[in-house]
Amino acid sequence: MTKAVKEALVIGGGPAGMIAAEELARAGLSVTLAEAKPTLARKFLMAGKSGLNLTKDEPIEAFLARYSHPQIAGITRAFGPDAAMEFARGLGVALFTGSTGRVFPVEMKASPMLRAWTKRLADLGVTIRTRWRWQGFEGDGFVFDTPDGRRILAPDVTVLALGGASWPRLGSDAAWVPWLTAKGVTIAPFQPSNMGFAIDWSAHMTDLLGQPVKGAALITPTRRTRGEFVISARGIEGGGIYEIASELRDGASLALDLVPDLSLEDLAGRLARIPPKQSLKNRLRKGARLDPVKLALALEWGRPLPAEPHELAARIKALPVPLGPPRPLEEAISSAGGIAWDSLSDELQLTALPGVFAAGEMLDWEAPTGGYLLTACLASGRHAGQAAAKRLLSSS
Repeated sequence: MTKAVKEALVIGGGPAGMIAAEELARAGLSVTLAEAKPTLARKFLMAGKSGLNLTKDEPIEAFLARYSHPQIAGITRAFGPDAAMEFARGLGVALFTGSTGRVFPVEMKASPMLRAWTKRLADLGVTIRTRWRWQGFEGDGFVFDTPDGRRILAPDVTVLALGGASWPRLGSDAAWVPWLTAKGVTIAPFQPSNMGFAIDWSAHMTDLLGQPVKGAALITPTRRTRGEFVISARGIEGGGIYEIASELRDGASLALDLVPDLSLEDLAGRLARIPPKQSLKNRLRKGARLDPVKLALALEWGRPLPAEPHELAARIKALPVPLGPPRPLEEAISSAGGIAWDSLSDELQLTALPGVFAAGEMLDWEAPTGGYLLTACLASGRHAGQAAAKRLLSSS
């Protein structure tokens, strides 16, 4: 006897899992959404504490260029910034676009969107099970540790959206890796992404730790960007660093242009007009108009500072940053690595496990912060949910 209603299971209650569950429910399937933590989308909520950056309002080609793999870019093309914004508005979330193109809820927080989304899933008939921790396979079944004891589910189709390996305390602990590896799925090793880097500060920097560095240009061998970052007791971190973190992680050098709006010659001219009898510190403060944080960095990383104006200007327009190692994976905002693309079909089905799909940060891709991560998680969850539903409905 066949089941009257096809059953779908989604494991992982973050944005990718939630949108996959919604797509499956809209297709008329009986959907169970299993989440290991007491509540859904804890990383989503944490990311939204300082303002939920939903997406970035920019031309689609520029947006897609920020992804590390063409596959995730292709999936996100079908659900890009415009679709992400429309999705949020459909949940009653009013949005605004900041001066850099980043899109936020007017309320800034993630919690109103999550409440509305959870209610919509319930209205669609999705059964939400929290504190259900996946423990691997038993035959064709998925084993869970639940508040009511051990449970085994054998759905018709499954979407895995378990996250990567960053922020394990919020649920992304990559505990699933050995279970999928044992089934023949290839997993690319995890690495930190969107993370800071260690710096061995001198005692002179103590009073400035925690301060932002604004208006500097960050220079790597391949590009020059503008972005704010923070100097902290652990090193340097923040959006400007995260944007180039993957390149730095892979060994690229970093330099700062502390006066990016002046040419080398103009800056040298300004420095030359300061009497040479004044200290180098005063010449930089008056001639280059460095704020206290930039001045401290010039003194920290530029010594011995040359006295000749042109050489001094060249030093502070290409100040070498003595990067230490990247901060560890558990401190990273996201992770690179995960399920290799050659273990997936174009529909995000695991080739070694027919009927099992994967989405979100489980997949081997990375992107900078700024709305790119969340948009692609939504896009891949939607893609996997639609493909899983199509598989079942086409076989009915």
